[in-house]
Amino acid sequence: MARPNILWIVTTQWRAQACGYAGDPNAHTPHLDALVAASVNYTQAVTPHPFGPFARAAMLTGVPSPENGVCDYFDPLPTGARTIAHELGARGYATAFFGKWHLWRRDPAAPLVGEAHAKIVVPPEARGGFETWDGFEGGFLLNDPWMHGSRTGAPRKLTGYQSDVVCERAAGWLREQTPTSNRQATERRRPWFAVVSLEPPHPPYDAPAAGVAPREPGEIVLAPNVPPEGEIAARARHELAGYYAHIEATDRAIGQILLPEVTDREMTIVVFTSVHGDMHGAHGLFRKGWPHEEAVRVPLLVRGADQRNSGLRVLDSALVSLLDLPRWSMAWADGRQPETRKPKHGIDAQCISMPSVVALPHQCDRTWRGARTATQKLVVNADGSPWVFFDLANDPLEMRNLAEDPAHAAEMAALRAAAGL
Repeated sequence: MARPNILWIVTTQWRAQACGYAGDPNAHTPHLDALVAASVNYTQAVTPHPFGPFARAAMLTGVPSPENGVCDYFDPLPTGARTIAHELGARGYATAFFGKWHLWRRDPAAPLVGEAHAKIVVPPEARGGFETWDGFEGGFLLNDPWMHGSRTGAPRKLTGYQSDVVCERAAGWLREQTPTSNRQATERRRPWFAVVSLEPPHPPYDAPAAGVAPREPGEIVLAPNVPPEGEIAARARHELAGYYAHIEATDRAIGQILLPEVTDREMTIVVFTSVHGDMHGAHGLFRKGWPHEEAVRVPLLVRGADQRNSGLRVLDSALVSLLDLPRWSMAWADGRQPETRKPKHGIDAQCISMPSVVALPHQCDRTWRGARTATQKLVVNADGSPWVFFDLANDPLEMRNLAEDPAHAAEMAALRAAAGL
């Protein structure tokens, strides 16, 4: 049997709740809604670290931060780190990366938004082992991005909405991998693994979104854990209006690489996810790094790898993480179904953490580590003292912190032991 192609579509700051198929009344995502209809939807998926570089390093290596070498926001992924591209390349796969990298050296003194970081050249030895690499380090330019690499050459400015530009360039490479004759189909080219890494719906939320007009802030439906009135509510409504415009525009761009003539449905496993979410006013907080559901839970759809769906939507409540993606992909390439992780001490828990404080406005103010199950979440500070403990089964919006409630001490101790906190 021919080995499958594997496509990862990775977005930034797209929280699990912010999809039409997830019931978000603000989100217009017809292409993802169509994808989920034929996918396994992992409804409890999390990022191991709700901040970009830490999560990206963990996702590519299968090793959490800082063990993978990324401890600080400005740390590069070590050039000797072994990634999923190395693993699949060794199995004979053609490997390609398109879009945002955010794992090379950046000048902390340079502006984060703008051409200074966008024009940083990621050298070939720092491109994670991908044969083809066409992208950018950072810069948060949601329009007219700078790109460089295998297909673009030296950094140059490309016209258009970033998600459209990246998806168009990825689609060009994907079409080149598709057999153009019966003979080629019989002899089949190498199987391929590609990562399409998109920055939206990351800020700046006020940036134009490829013709998708922002909603009126007053039309945005806020979650019950966002203060309904006042400065926080006003700010949440304003930025969510732009956030959902970028979600709609990026959903449309993703639709272009999911066309049958671009991505062979019969031969390709498609993964859609995000590196982290965004608080958007929940609990009065903004941005990421926080341990709350809005920041740590991410969308995760997988089409074509599981016979359970066979063209039908399947909901899976397994406690999976972006850390699982390399392991899954190696199993798929080897013609195996991924093995299920074995719970520790009888408790199945996801490990989440922030390795360091990122000194940027509105981000989390401390390092922490935690464990999350389908029904509970415990987070401790760097010194081991409890910070938050939530009963997710009865309080999914995390409105009541039980960390100092002695009635829950035994539950906290059991989860702490299971996760090694």
